[in-house]
Amino acid sequence: MTESKHPFQRLTPDHVMDAIESQGFLCDRRVFALNSYENRVYQVGIEEGQPLIAKFYRPGRWSEGQIQEEHDFCYELVEHELPIVAPLRNAVGESLREFDGFHFALYPRQGGHAPEFDNLDNLKILGRLLARIHAAGAVTPFVHRPTLDRQSFGTKSVKLIEEHFIPDEYRASYVAVTGQLLEIIDSIMAEAGPVRIIRTHGDCHAGNILWRDNAPHFVDFDDARMAPAVQDLWMMFSGERPRQLAQLDSLLEGYREFNDFDPRELRLIEPLRTLRMLHYSAWLARRWQDPLFPHTFFWFNTTRYWGEHILELREQLAALSEPALELQ
Repeated sequence: MTESKHPFQRLTPDHVMDAIESQGFLCDRRVFALNSYENRVYQVGIEEGQPLIAKFYRPGRWSEGQIQEEHDFCYELVEHELPIVAPLRNAVGESLREFDGFHFALYPRQGGHAPEFDNLDNLKILGRLLARIHAAGAVTPFVHRPTLDRQSFGTKSVKLIEEHFIPDEYRASYVAVTGQLLEIIDSIMAEAGPVRIIRTHGDCHAGNILWRDNAPHFVDFDDARMAPAVQDLWMMFSGERPRQLAQLDSLLEGYREFNDFDPRELRLIEPLRTLRMLHYSAWLARRWQDPLFPHTFFWFNTTRYWGEHILELREQLAALSEPALELQ
């Protein structure tokens, strides 16, 4: 019996070029895999034209409706003259394409480098842009895309790890610390009260922002979902508390030029960070059958990894008890 292959193993350079040429382009046979794990992304050379970026969606992750909502949100933001790298449409206005069982999208190549979050002027510029993105995101909700919540990112993640991945010698410690974390998250969210949930980028780390000509361009809305506005802010903060306060002040100085910000959301930063930590381990676990993951994340699911992960989670217990960042 032959071992079944992961669907992405069919994406050879020839297969990628066949998909692109099915859309009316002529490839020049230059295909470069870009840094992407959840999906597969390639830069493809085009005869007598600029290279294209081809994004092949992971089969079974998003429905067609969910992918189309990602695209439509990008187009909506572009209509507001925001620097968003949106997928290209074909002659009949379609952005979601299909080839041999894969859904994919084509994008123009966008140059740039990662932003410097230590640069407070950069943060002010990012704040202005995020405020405008959130103003548009608050107009209507996503219909098909999910909401970032404790159940999906926390409870389900912990259950997967507990039942299928954590070594026996660490199970009791993992169950105890994650149980405490989820209880504290519930308490903090209850204290903060109901906050506005809007359409967000969802994954605003430096790798998803390209800086060019002293301006940011947002890419990869693959994780777009309903969430509090602060979900798109907190990943830009780092370092000790005084440094984070300075970063927050600069970011919100720009943000409040175009949108209001509810200060209660600052109390959600550490709960959101905790949920991301829990979700990240579960994400690696869910993708472990993809051959790229054991090759790239070889340190995952080792005894050392779980010991260090539990230590990080215990440190996060302390972080959750610290006072929230406050507006100056």
